[in-house]
Amino acid sequence: MMTKKGSLFLFCLFPLLLMAQVQPLRQGMKITRSLKVKAGIYTLTSSADTALPVILIEGNNIVVDFNQAILHGAVNRERPDSFTGVAIRIRNSKNVTIRNLSAHGFKVALLARHVEGLVIENCDFSYNYRQHLNSTQEKEDISDWMSYHHNEKDEWLRYGAAMYLRNCYGAVIRNCRVTGGQNALMMTESDHGKIYNNDFSFNSGIGIGIYRCNANEFCYNRLNFNVRGYSHGIYNRGQDSAGFLVYEQSNYNTFYKNSATHSGDGFFLWAGQTTMDTGEGGCNDNVITGNDFSYAPTNGVEVTFSRVSVTGNRIVGCDHGIWGGYSFSSGFSNNDFADNRIAIAIEHGLNNQILDNRIANNKEAIRLWSGKKQPADWGYPKYRDTRSAGYIISDNRFSGNAVALNITATDSVHIFRNHFSGNGLIWKKDSSVTHIDSGHLDIVDTTVVLPVVHQPRDPFSGNEVLAGRKNILITEWGPCDFRSPIIWNTNPTDTSGLMKFDILGPAGNWKIRKYYGVEELSAVNGVVPAVITARKTAGSRTDIRIELEYTGEEVVNQFGDIVKAGQPFLFSFRKFFQPVKWETDWFRYDSLSDLIKRPELMYLLNKNPAIMHGISDRLDYAWWGGIRSGEKQFPQFFTLAKGEADFIPGDYELSVTWDDAVRVYLDGKLLVDEWQPSKYSFDESPNRKIRVHLAGNHTFKVEHVELGGFATLAIKLRKLD
Repeated sequence: MMTKKGSLFLFCLFPLLLMAQVQPLRQGMKITRSLKVKAGIYTLTSSADTALPVILIEGNNIVVDFNQAILHGAVNRERPDSFTGVAIRIRNSKNVTIRNLSAHGFKVALLARHVEGLVIENCDFSYNYRQHLNSTQEKEDISDWMSYHHNEKDEWLRYGAAMYLRNCYGAVIRNCRVTGGQNALMMTESDHGKIYNNDFSFNSGIGIGIYRCNANEFCYNRLNFNVRGYSHGIYNRGQDSAGFLVYEQSNYNTFYKNSATHSGDGFFLWAGQTTMDTGEGGCNDNVITGNDFSYAPTNGVEVTFSRVSVTGNRIVGCDHGIWGGYSFSSGFSNNDFADNRIAIAIEHGLNNQILDNRIANNKEAIRLWSGKKQPADWGYPKYRDTRSAGYIISDNRFSGNAVALNITATDSVHIFRNHFSGNGLIWKKDSSVTHIDSGHLDIVDTTVVLPVVHQPRDPFSGNEVLAGRKNILITEWGPCDFRSPIIWNTNPTDTSGLMKFDILGPAGNWKIRKYYGVEELSAVNGVVPAVITARKTAGSRTDIRIELEYTGEEVVNQFGDIVKAGQPFLFSFRKFFQPVKWETDWFRYDSLSDLIKRPELMYLLNKNPAIMHGISDRLDYAWWGGIRSGEKQFPQFFTLAKGEADFIPGDYELSVTWDDAVRVYLDGKLLVDEWQPSKYSFDESPNRKIRVHLAGNHTFKVEHVELGGFATLAIKLRKLD
């Protein structure tokens, strides 16, 4: 029996034991038991090898309280595309809790493999890896497209992630934040997790991505502005960015009460390559309910080759509200659609129900169709019924749509109890539509069981402040988050010479410190927000810089640095274009693989005339299915371009985007040698940047080979100030 004296001794010893567990972080630290980290800022070097993390955690029943510690990896915080390494790695463990940690400047902030019962809470993994984007306001660069089709060998890791989980059963992630990165949370083969009350907004890739993940709940998360590939009024590509990405046999997941606005796709679901090859499986029986997917450059919700339930969502101001290609036995009900180009678009859909939706002010409300041909390399149509057939369209309210129902090449459509008011055209159909029936049918109840979350946060609060796609401003590092001032050219493709700018950001004062390349500025100081104009200085070369100073509220810049209220903050607008006199010839060559293996055969091209000749001031091309000359299409071709230009003395960045092979010569010397397409195995176009010093007259030569399929060639020069 313990005496009072013994109890007193343990009572006094307990704080000492607790203090003994408070430890500082150190490079290569391995944690195998519960502890509390000494608060502070730690800068620890990370290895490029993901198997060598800064901190390794392994064991069972471990709680690591990082006590608001901040872990920095990168030395140069202004080059997020150079970040490497893993901050925290957890492996082969059970019941591990990570809380109160901030980690920035890594390729992956937290990597977990084979962990059961993982809990991540109250952590901030912002400002980790992201790509340097090559698209501009004027035109997209194809190299910015991402590819997430395969992840059997962790292919997704090449894009980095704030959190990456693989084989993690029953994970709980709550009250965490990720901004200023590329991908927030990526999960593979991780089931029965609960992810809620997180804010993963203003990233340049994916908010939450899952691959072969089942029976997870994603609730009350804020995933706004996970986007790239958008220039308002000029192009809306998205480049496979998304609030939610659901891929490859991910089933029985629930997505409830999330806000995923202003993302490339609000929700992007694709059955996966297994289904495309065999016709089997899909991303089936996922429930998507009560979310806001508005203002997507492409699709509010894309659900393809799968069986899903999409109910009670808000989908406003997108290109497509729902794109449901090849969806089957799916329900689209009780959603609010407004101001989309097409509210619901489904090609080759089978046995779907469209019920009780409010569909207002779209160019088209519902469009259903099927094509005569399907891609020959798809296995799916060889094994599945891919007709457009078996629809029930009932109890919907159509108002103010230019076209309410646009249906072609579709069979067996039951349409009844719908209400139409103020639409331009109710029906648009032809003889390819068969068996339309207005008789009433019994509707199957599709009620779902909703998740229960303790103390849910409101993910929709404040969404109205940035309503509309016009607020998607994509910089070279991703979407503007309006926490620092920005000067934004609102008419980038205007050729009149009059340039218009918005000055946006926190409330405060701005003034122009210096500028060149423009004249006739309408104002040189003012308050935020503001609109100003300037006239481009005449000349073929564009070399514009406007530098401004802001004072006002606290500023957080695009790299996470904080400038206190009242302190000056510099920001600028930069635009440069150096015209090059390019003469380009395209040649047909049926055995282009020979040129790859034996470039000395290049002389054979001179025996045949060019199939096309062009003169331009830039090289910036993209081709789908080959190059067309007259009535002929050439899937394989060779490009030979020669250019010349005079340069202002200085350092320049030469950027090359290509597919499949390219070589670039500067003044007769080989500068870029990318003549081995096999080096790039992913479904994306590579890009390389090289720093060069230029002064006066210089010549360029570009050799480019396309072996078939998609092709691109873009050469850009940027002056480095």
